[in-house]
Amino acid sequence: MSLLDLDRIVSLVIEELKKEEKSSKRNLIPAGISNRHVHLSKQDFHILFGSDLELTKQKDLTQIGQFASNEFVNLIGPKGIIERVRILGPYREKSQIEILNSDSFKLGINVPLRESGDLDGSADIIISGTYGCLKISSGMIVAKRHIHMSLEEAGKFNLKNGDTVRVKIDGERGGILDNVIIRVSDKFKLDFHVDLDEANCFGLKNGDKVELVNY
Repeated sequence: MSLLDLDRIVSLVIEELKKEEKSSKRNLIPAGISNRHVHLSKQDFHILFGSDLELTKQKDLTQIGQFASNEFVNLIGPKGIIERVRILGPYREKSQIEILNSDSFKLGINVPLRESGDLDGSADIIISGTYGCLKISSGMIVAKRHIHMSLEEAGKFNLKNGDTVRVKIDGERGGILDNVIIRVSDKFKLDFHVDLDEANCFGLKNGDKVELVNY
């Protein structure tokens, strides 16, 4: 091997090391893609499935204590029905339905874009289960994209609950997402949540990494 070849190899190795170092310093966050789903109060669950049944776990979700259940409901709107919408556990104090913006056209309901839990004046929906049905008043939203962070992680990024940031998505269909809300709790772990409509636009999949580009 000539000295010229050796110099070229050394240069390539140094360049790759620089790339790895640069990548390791990026503020990368794993993505979690949300499909339409339902959170139910215990009272509403029993109306839909009977008083003898309880939620049963199908699998754990990325956030601590949250799980996908084996139970499904149907959403009934003026123009159409969306069947087999999964219930997520555990029970909530107040029932909340999170759908995709594209679902609102099938249901024929004007559904507001909101943060989770901001339900006052949101959309009404009729839900059916295996036992009964009920109308949920002011309980349906399209969820705003957001990042879950623990208190420690928020401190690392110098962010607080309610801040908004920008997120960069790599890839052929990548781009920048504005107005990403920071949600901080000692019960959270680092996770970028975006719904299926938005994820499909950017070619984003569960577990892909996105970059926090301003904060």
